[in-house]
Amino acid sequence: MSAIANRPVLPALMIEDAVKAALLEDWGRAGDITAQATLGPDLTARAVIAARQPGVLAGLEIAATAFRLSDPAIAVEPVLSDGDAVAPGNVALRVEGPARAVLSAERVALNFLGHLSGVATATQAFASRIAHTKTRVVCTRKTTPGLRAFEKYAVRCGGGANHRFGLDDAILIKDNHIAVSGGVRAAIEAARAFAGHLVKVEVEVDTLGQLREALDAGPDVVMLDNMAPDTLREAVEIAGGRVLLEASGGVTLDTVAAIAETGVDLVSVGWITHSAPVLDLGLDIALDGLPG
Repeated sequence: MSAIANRPVLPALMIEDAVKAALLEDWGRAGDITAQATLGPDLTARAVIAARQPGVLAGLEIAATAFRLSDPAIAVEPVLSDGDAVAPGNVALRVEGPARAVLSAERVALNFLGHLSGVATATQAFASRIAHTKTRVVCTRKTTPGLRAFEKYAVRCGGGANHRFGLDDAILIKDNHIAVSGGVRAAIEAARAFAGHLVKVEVEVDTLGQLREALDAGPDVVMLDNMAPDTLREAVEIAGGRVLLEASGGVTLDTVAAIAETGVDLVSVGWITHSAPVLDLGLDIALDGLPG
C-alpha cells in the first residue's frame, strides 16, 4: 500500500476535459464501429483492470472517468488507490455495464493509467535509491504537451515532489538568461526587482565561481548543473545552508545515490516524466453468463 500521508488530488473538471478530448479523438466521426458491429446493444460486461508487472499506481480516477463518460450506466469500483504498490495480478479497478461502452473506453483508460503509473513507478525507483538521505526527487518541465498536470501528479504518487509547473509560477534563471542579461548577479538582481513577494528565484550555475557570485546576490535556490559528486560536495560546503541546492543534469538510477549523498537538497530528474516506461496493465473482461 501507499505510504503517502496526504494523497495528491486532481480536480474532477480537469480530468473530465482531458478524458473527453481523448475519447473524442479515439472515437472519431462514427464511434467504435468494431463494438457496434460485433456486440449487441443489450449485452453487458464485467471487467477488471489488473497489473501485469510490479509498480506504483497513478491515474485510477482518470481511467474511471473514461468509463463513466463512455456511458453513465457503467458502474466503476476502485479496488486500490493512486500511490499504492501493485504486483502482477493485483486488481486495481472493476467495471460493469454496457459491453459496447466498456470496450470503447478501454484503450483511453489504459493509456492514461499505464502512462501515469509508469511515471509514478519511475519516480518511486529514484526516491527509493535516496531514501537514506535528506534529498528529494523533483520533476522538471520536460513533460508531454497537454499532460503536465497529470504527470506531475503521478510524480507525487510515486513519492517525488514537483518543481515549477510552468513559466509563470517561479523564476528560473538559466544559462541563456545569464548570457543575455550580463551575468549571474545582474540576472538575479533583475529578477528580485521584478518578482512579487511570493515568487521564488532560482538560478542555474555551471561552476563554483558562479555559485559564489549567485550567493552574494541572494537567490532562493541554486541549481548545480552537471556537476560531479566531489564538486557538489564542495558546493554544499560553500553554500553553508544559505540557499536550497538542486543538482541537475544527466541523473540516472546508477548515479542518483552518489549525488544525494553529497548533501544537496533536491535532485531534478527529467527522465521520470519524459522517458518513464509505461506500466503494463490490462483489462480482463467476461461477458455475462461466462466465468469471471
